[in-house]
Amino acid sequence: MNPPYGPPSGGPAGIAAPEPRAPGVPAETRAASAPPAAERRWRPEGSLDVLLTLRPHRRGGGDPTWRRTPDGAIWRTCRTPDGPGTLRVGARGGEILASAWGRGAPWLLETLPSLLGADDDVAGFTPGHGVVRDAARRHPGLRIGRTSRVLEALVPAVLEQKVVLEEARRAWRWLVSRYGEPAPGPAPEGMRVFPAPEVWRSIPAWDWHRAGAEAVRAKTVMNAAWHAEKLEAAAGSAELDRLLRALPGIGVWTSAEVRQRSHGDPDAVSVGDYHLPSLVGWSLTGRRTDDAGMLRLLAPYRGHRHRVGRLLALGGERPPARGPRARIRDYRSF
Repeated sequence: MNPPYGPPSGGPAGIAAPEPRAPGVPAETRAASAPPAAERRWRPEGSLDVLLTLRPHRRGGGDPTWRRTPDGAIWRTCRTPDGPGTLRVGARGGEILASAWGRGAPWLLETLPSLLGADDDVAGFTPGHGVVRDAARRHPGLRIGRTSRVLEALVPAVLEQKVVLEEARRAWRWLVSRYGEPAPGPAPEGMRVFPAPEVWRSIPAWDWHRAGAEAVRAKTVMNAAWHAEKLEAAAGSAELDRLLRALPGIGVWTSAEVRQRSHGDPDAVSVGDYHLPSLVGWSLTGRRTDDAGMLRLLAPYRGHRHRVGRLLALGGERPPARGPRARIRDYRSF
């Protein structure tokens, strides 16, 4: 099928409430009756909060690629370099217990430590401000992990550009549920694997419309999918930033949101974010600020500016709300 928008252009272990699940056989029951393709036990050095570390990869309630079951385990699907895979991560007595299914199972277990922040280097991070220091003290298990999968972070980031978050998450749920393949193994009902690049390139215009994503974001995703191989091969965060920002429709905010997840970049600041400048300004000075002011306030934390943003999101102070909330748009009836 030809791409409906034409050829590509441009250059290259806390506990939270359980996720809602569709009715059916409980995941833990099915897991007990279906042996995993592979298992791994891993003991991290230092404190690790699995939920806080993996939460950035969850795109709202009902995300087809991410679930948390009542037993506390986190399930995640991934399109690995070897194919689709399902990963179940649990923790017991300071040890991580992981099981995986599908062709991507060996890769998922091999990269498990990186996903959980084993490569996260906090050297040079000094939480000087009292609010940052207190948040770091209360959340010692927060780590910045890396998925090593670029397109899986890029598509939802593009969908979140300049829209109400729930609008973007609705589009993500619809597209992945429709075009993603069923998760391998005994995953919770309704889980799907992120579609392959060629699938994203072939989604017709009417289905983007049905998902609630207008043509601009659809074109950006489809064009990026044409360059997926080069993006996935980026050697580091700086190179990926250059490649991403050379593509139409991808700027500094989208690049940062991707690199935080795919490369575990603790310094990738989401400049242009609707909420982050106010959160940083109010937490550190008691006043709202803009992007330029936020960057000045975060300058002492260079190398760890995204880490500080995460900590402030957990323990900072948010400014009082003002004005009506943005309205969720619905293109599907147009």
